[in-house]
Amino acid sequence: MSQSALTALAKDELLGIDAAAADVRAAEAAALIRFGAELRPGPVGLAIVADFAEREVAQRLVSLLLSVCDVQASITTAPPTSSQREPRFEVLLGSGAVDVVRKLKLVTPAGNAVVGMPRHIISGNVAEVEGAWRGAFLARGSLTEPGRSTGLEVTSPCQEAALALVGLARRLSVSAKTKETRGVERVCLRDGEAIGVLLSRMGAHRARLEWDEKRAVLDAGVKTSQRLATFDDANTRRSAQAAAAAAARVERAMDILGDDVPEHLAEAGILRVEHRLASLEELGRLADPQMTKDAVAGRIRRLLSLADRRAAELGVPDTHAVDVEK
Repeated sequence: MSQSALTALAKDELLGIDAAAADVRAAEAAALIRFGAELRPGPVGLAIVADFAEREVAQRLVSLLLSVCDVQASITTAPPTSSQREPRFEVLLGSGAVDVVRKLKLVTPAGNAVVGMPRHIISGNVAEVEGAWRGAFLARGSLTEPGRSTGLEVTSPCQEAALALVGLARRLSVSAKTKETRGVERVCLRDGEAIGVLLSRMGAHRARLEWDEKRAVLDAGVKTSQRLATFDDANTRRSAQAAAAAAARVERAMDILGDDVPEHLAEAGILRVEHRLASLEELGRLADPQMTKDAVAGRIRRLLSLADRRAAELGVPDTHAVDVEK
């Protein structure tokens, strides 16, 4: 299952949750707007413009706004562009936007926009905190395969909102951190157990089971690699060390390139990271569709070269700077 499929699995499950409490629905709606929308000047003073990758998430926000604030928003489809290959789904709310931001407390009593998260959510009950995290993940969240450098991630509109989401994670006994990549703030969870806990707290129980199963497979592979390290055969040890070094460089390359990594190179890179001890020929057989070992090697070389050039442009350590032993 690919990264996008894991994300889709979690989001589909979260979209099926029907929170009965009005304050929980309000917390989710506030997070959907805070992490997925902008407040813009409108014909009546203010407009809410949200955009999402999934139509179902846009429909979720429209439904919540109708339920919590008794206002009707509309959905439009933004077609693919040269920079955005997939369509986006925009939720537009003009008339009634002022009442919405006041009811959801996305503005202060003085009328200034809240830069983090509404204070009543930060100090609210646990169900509200879970609802807020659910909204943030639906708006801008992703879930990657175990073994990648980042497992669960939410893109934040600003540092204050990211820090607020970290604080809400702490309320759920989960440790999260912020990181900034090329001017974009993100909230990240790396610990596998913490990711499982958060998935359950948000309500994605099936996704949590899938995540735990994949972690178990990964752990079994790690134990196998540890046993290989005890073998006396020098060629086996050298092959394992070379594979580990290649996987570490690929992980660094994926971190450097972020969302800019070409899809066909990312597929080869993910295979290398997830199957650290496999030969290039074995990686080719695992690919879908299958590739020759030369094709796999070529894609990995291009991925590393692209990342090294980007690192030089950014003035950051390239893929040769990784700690292979970690």
